[in-house]
Amino acid sequence: MNARALWHTAGVILLNAAGNFALTVGMKRAPAAAGPVLALLQPFAAAGIVLLIGWMLLRLRLLQIADLSFVLPLTAVGYILNAAMGAALLGEQVTLTRWAGAFLITGGAALTSMTPARSRRKQEEREAAATGREGGEP
Repeated sequence: MNARALWHTAGVILLNAAGNFALTVGMKRAPAAAGPVLALLQPFAAAGIVLLIGWMLLRLRLLQIADLSFVLPLTAVGYILNAAMGAALLGEQVTLTRWAGAFLITGGAALTSMTPARSRRKQEEREAAATGREGGEP
């Protein structure tokens, strides 16, 4: 994986976890009678939304530089981070079944990370288009 894809992937994972955490804190702190729309006015909920907007923008950029079949499984590592934050910081009881599911997803991500971030054919097509050649011909 190239350095740019690695940094984008790390950013996507961290922004997703931080955004989900902040949004959860904000929604839990909101009065029950406020409803979901008014609850978004809570500072943590608003911060969570901003972080998740940043996550989506960075994820869109990552999808420009790497294949979907690479991005989706690799960013799924965030499931373990989300479960850990829920358990450690929110006092959630994460069952063994939930942990197993999160680790199974991460295992698949580890297998996926052993492949190139971009399939060779697509990369050759982009390079050919950038240089004005068709079909990768010299």
